Amino acid sequence: MNNFDKDLDKNSANFVPLSPLSFISRVKDIYPNYESLVYGKRSYNWLQTYNRCTKFASALTKKGITKGSTVSIIAANTPELFEAHYSIPMTGGVINTINTRLDAETIAYILDHSDAKLLIADTQFSSTIKKALDICGKKIPIIDIHDDQAIFKEGEGKKIGDCTYEEFLETGDDNFNWSLPDDEWQAISLSYTSGTTGKPKGVVYHHRGSYLMSTGSVTAWNMPNKLTFLYTVPMFHCNGWGYPWTAALIHAKIVCCRYIVAKDIYNLIDKHKVTHFGGAPIVLNLIANADEKDKKEIKHKVYVLTAGAPPTSSILEKMDDLGFEVMHVYGLTETYGHILQCAWNEDWNKLSNAEKADINARQGVRYPNTEDVCVADPETYETVPMDGKTMGEILIRGNVVMKGYYKNKEATETSMKQGWFHSGDLAVVYPDGYIQIKDRSKDIIISGGENISSVEVESAVAKHPAVSLVAVVAKPDEKWGETPCAFVELAPGKNATEEDIIQFCKENMAGFKRPKYVIFGELPKTSTGKIQKFELRKKAKEI
Repeated sequence: MNNFDKDLDKNSANFVPLSPLSFISRVKDIYPNYESLVYGKRSYNWLQTYNRCTKFASALTKKGITKGSTVSIIAANTPELFEAHYSIPMTGGVINTINTRLDAETIAYILDHSDAKLLIADTQFSSTIKKALDICGKKIPIIDIHDDQAIFKEGEGKKIGDCTYEEFLETGDDNFNWSLPDDEWQAISLSYTSGTTGKPKGVVYHHRGSYLMSTGSVTAWNMPNKLTFLYTVPMFHCNGWGYPWTAALIHAKIVCCRYIVAKDIYNLIDKHKVTHFGGAPIVLNLIANADEKDKKEIKHKVYVLTAGAPPTSSILEKMDDLGFEVMHVYGLTETYGHILQCAWNEDWNKLSNAEKADINARQGVRYPNTEDVCVADPETYETVPMDGKTMGEILIRGNVVMKGYYKNKEATETSMKQGWFHSGDLAVVYPDGYIQIKDRSKDIIISGGENISSVEVESAVAKHPAVSLVAVVAKPDEKWGETPCAFVELAPGKNATEEDIIQFCKENMAGFKRPKYVIFGELPKTSTGKIQKFELRKKAKEI
């Protein structure tokens, strides 16, 4: 033992586990009267938000939620979902945000697999949730979020819980004495990602990683204190890219946006002087190509983060003309969100718009909170030359890599071989060190910012009685970034149209996952019978 280790031990005075929960404790002390959340006619300051979170945490504790308990929530971007990012972890519990666009069968699987002890549910999705609970067969207590700003279709809006969110809140105690986790490795959230199989995998985050992602985002995006953030990113996706926690760190004002409508986005930007927001390329497309009657002049600089399939150069140019400054980033659910950014070099300002857009389409360089990222041969682990041509797999190492997949040891070990997290994404590295994805070895389709498993879509199409063989690939799309394109071989003597297949999928899977195009014909195969998807991708691009 050297003298720097002797009698210099960790203790409660010099070591406190990192947790983003500490951010809200600080902000309510220093900036209690600063606005925290705005949603329609509802408005809270940071002290009020803190008090609501702690009171709800107290109510959860009385309900038996404790360390390691999973609390699932299916909700739109409303204050309740924001608050849950604090109230649930304050009990030691784990927040499980569920994609509102999923079908009943997938929701049932998640509720069962996650060991959900409680479900907080927005009544707009009550019809699907009720079906999911029937499939699941478990008796799970439900708390209803009944939002008067929701637009209900037939069959929606019915309360299925034991009480409403506000009623449940009132069962809690004021000044609830919560505490930070004993161990920063403790789970804080559980998010499900489809990966390459039909069944989702549960990605487990810890408090340390969530803390570091929040602080890293501030540096990477040059986020100033007291900014105004428009929540267009679904908070169910990677915990809203970690911004519920980042917001408290920089005492930001969050403006909730339930429906992603161009007119609403422009109005909210104008009314609240929004400075920052994030979204998939489809959101940028919606804003850039909005009807002139829905647009409003942007009189101040608005910074935008986009992730998913690279935005097209035309969209980037349109956004720039409208007053939006867009930065492209890359990440996965397994890495708490973004771990690469297309950090802008001022020298590039001299380039043409088309050249700028080409650079902005790159996934870029590692975030400040990402220790190591390389592009290498996944078998030999030799890094590829920086020539912009040689492909390898993106490998990641750092504190913002998940704990692992919930109750899935095999998948965890497979994804983290040789001390690296294997992204499954194939990329090249340019001479300046910037990374660009060229293909996805997992065949994941990123549509509107959502990951779609090609295997899951193939399984659905294959159930059609006329289908003999099917392969699904990503087709580039101006609006969605990518959409599923199905190539189908029909069974002998059977007939089906494109509409038949799409309609069949509508009845068997979530709408955003179904193929938008169906091409009939013999599928290209290797001598061993393996379908050559790279050939299909070429065809899809040509359609």
